[in-house]
Amino acid sequence: MLIQLTQTAALSASQDLVTRAEQVALVAAEHADDVDVRGRFPREAMAALKAERLLGAMVPARLGGEGASITELAEVCHRLGQACASTAMIFAMHQIKAACLVKHYEGSAWHADFLRELAISQLLLASSTTEGQGGGDVRNSIAPVERDGATIRLERAATVMSYGAQADAVVTTARRAPDAAPSDQVLVVFRAGDYRLTETSTWETLGMRGTRSAGFAMAAEGHELQVLPQPYAEIHAQTMTPVAHLLWSSVWAGVAAGAVERARLFIRKAARSGQTPPAAAHFNRAAGQLRQLRALVTAALTRYEAIREDAAALSAFDFQTEITLLKVEASELALSAVMSAMRTCGLSGYRNDGAASQGRALRDILSAPIMINNDRILANLGASAVMAETPRGLFA
Repeated sequence: MLIQLTQTAALSASQDLVTRAEQVALVAAEHADDVDVRGRFPREAMAALKAERLLGAMVPARLGGEGASITELAEVCHRLGQACASTAMIFAMHQIKAACLVKHYEGSAWHADFLRELAISQLLLASSTTEGQGGGDVRNSIAPVERDGATIRLERAATVMSYGAQADAVVTTARRAPDAAPSDQVLVVFRAGDYRLTETSTWETLGMRGTRSAGFAMAAEGHELQVLPQPYAEIHAQTMTPVAHLLWSSVWAGVAAGAVERARLFIRKAARSGQTPPAAAHFNRAAGQLRQLRALVTAALTRYEAIREDAAALSAFDFQTEITLLKVEASELALSAVMSAMRTCGLSGYRNDGAASQGRALRDILSAPIMINNDRILANLGASAVMAETPRGLFA
């Protein structure tokens, strides 16, 4: 009986998150076109996320949050993705950093207090992991943490920092010390008052325009307690990579779902008038690709939830390969699904006006295989993949 009540309470909490996400999605959808056209931060949707207290949803209940799971937050990402890809991606990137803190804050009173503040004040976290000419090589840092007693300083060229100018705090990678190897990294939290950002590049892009992913020179100063005690190598393998790929993929699945739904409504409207669109056959392909995408993401979420407390399993080669390929496969499938949806709608999908327009969805989803480039991921994976034996059995 107690187990049944616990399961019922968990289901109720999950449904509550979805209900609140749907309220935010209504706001995001209302302003999505303006966000895209003007390339501006989705401030209305962000205000709604804070009002619905979704930014602190992952924070443990003992620290004032709701203890939401990655699966629950993936569902929120999916709902938001159908309304406004930029809003969904900002929410996902925030939760990726929140997950790193939630999973690895133990033993640090400073970070426990910060998580309480995050839950109470609904702070928006930005990420700074790309740096200098290295760009997407997040497992190497150029700029080191400089120490002067208990004071730390960091100056880094943040090549891309999504919504950096709008964030309440930045969670950044850095070399542990000036004499440390580039791969000997730490993760540091700086509140907005701890750093100064000087814009070095703008964000004038084809899609995901509302993420405002400009480049900045960041000069930060804080206390040594703001450095997470666990090495970033462990954080990256156990939390950063799996959560990023799961939540990004959920956003892309949401964008694809929105495009497929517009295509479905387009065909239904045409059928009522007795005119079947000439490209309607593309809809079956779009719907099939979306089913594949959803199955891929949900299977990965199930696998992650089963081992999320097992550090060895999370760091194991097979899981790291699987979760890395999730990003590649999900981004390509989502792009294919949106393209098929556009072809279903023909000229009506190609136009930027009208209910069947697929232009914004296509431009947004094109970012999926390009930002954190799939070719780079596959090249990095290739060298280690050949060292692993091919399983002999189907269930091996």
